[in-house]
Amino acid sequence: MLGRLTIRARITIGSVLVAAVIFAIAMMAAHAQVVSILLAADATLARADLDSYALEVVANPSGLVDDSGKGLLVSIRDPSGQVKLDTLPRHIHRVVEHRAGRNETFSSGEDGTAFVVVGRLVKTTTGEWSLWAARSTASSLLAMRSLDIAFVLGGIVLLVAFGFASWLLASAALGPVRRMRQRAESLGMDSTSVLPVARAQDELSELATTLNDFLGRVRASSAREKQVVSDAAHELRTPLSALKTQLELAHDDFDDAAALAAQVIAAERSVARLSSLATNLLELSRLDAQAVRVRPCSAEDLVSELMGCIDRARLIGLANDAEVGFTVSLVSPVDDRARFAISAENFARLADNLLANSVAVISPGGSVDADLTEEPGKIVLRVTDSGPGMDETFLPHAFDRFSRADDSRTASTGGSGLGLALVRAIATAANGTVHLQNTGGGLLATVSIPKM
Repeated sequence: MLGRLTIRARITIGSVLVAAVIFAIAMMAAHAQVVSILLAADATLARADLDSYALEVVANPSGLVDDSGKGLLVSIRDPSGQVKLDTLPRHIHRVVEHRAGRNETFSSGEDGTAFVVVGRLVKTTTGEWSLWAARSTASSLLAMRSLDIAFVLGGIVLLVAFGFASWLLASAALGPVRRMRQRAESLGMDSTSVLPVARAQDELSELATTLNDFLGRVRASSAREKQVVSDAAHELRTPLSALKTQLELAHDDFDDAAALAAQVIAAERSVARLSSLATNLLELSRLDAQAVRVRPCSAEDLVSELMGCIDRARLIGLANDAEVGFTVSLVSPVDDRARFAISAENFARLADNLLANSVAVISPGGSVDADLTEEPGKIVLRVTDSGPGMDETFLPHAFDRFSRADDSRTASTGGSGLGLALVRAIATAANGTVHLQNTGGGLLATVSIPKM
């Protein structure tokens, strides 16, 4: 039920309950202390009542004890046990008449009347006299009841005042939260506005700062998604338009087998480009979501995958007589325990993209070299080509999605601009790095994957 209440109400109720417990404990402690003080006062008065009698029996141990109209509740018993004076109530008399004389204090009550009884043993020349005095505690109890009522009423007033103060303080404390919520309702994904951050270095300012950081990341993610959707739509429109045109031309060439075959082949290339684009987009989305657990592999596994990538690159390079070579340098002896946080499939996809990009841009008879080296704490793949390189101003943007270099590297490829973005996503997922640099006679791509 408390979960349905507002935070302000829960803070107020909790504060009042805590205050009620504290007040109750304080009132019980104060009650016990006042009762103790009142009983001690009654006992002191009862002892004072015996002082005159004690002086009298010491001065005249064989004489009669004179009450002298004092009206005190006392009992005087001589050394022989004879009661010289007894003005105690009956129920107290029954208690002390057979009680040996001693210096003590106790309470006694009957019929709703309570007394504090004080005993004193007085030594005289004729022996020990037993003196008892009693004082009614009715006035003390009456005062205590009045004080208890005052405690209860005062506690109720204090609780009401405390609850009201807690409500005001909770409202004031939650005021910045309310303003923050109202400001958040007016924020939009395309807006540059942020939540207000108070100057005080408190929890609310830290919350506002954290929410602003989160809002910035969400906006950046939303902007990237919009850009990716826009770029993907643009990239898909070109091959789809070409495919539509090729199919329309194929309808017109039904009576010409050679022309029909050419249009079908062209359509197959468009479909292949669409398939590659869709595959890369799906792979990038999978890596961004980090939904798939990586299966670590050894250096030997990476070498085996690289061999397959080299074979595929050589097949692609047959069209322009490309020379694709490789070198492998592993530590000796081989450390079978070394594992790298990249799956064999992802490493193959990474190497395939780098090799295919290099093969696509080199001139006929050019070369592409791949070098896989195991270094302390990491394994490094370097792919070098004899192509024209990249514009230095484009290098910082080479790994952006759908980015393309100048015509010197894209005129013959018709690429979608996702290959290097996929390479960086795979390397980043493995806690690795990727770097591009011009060598003066081509481009060098360096991928470093650390050991686990």
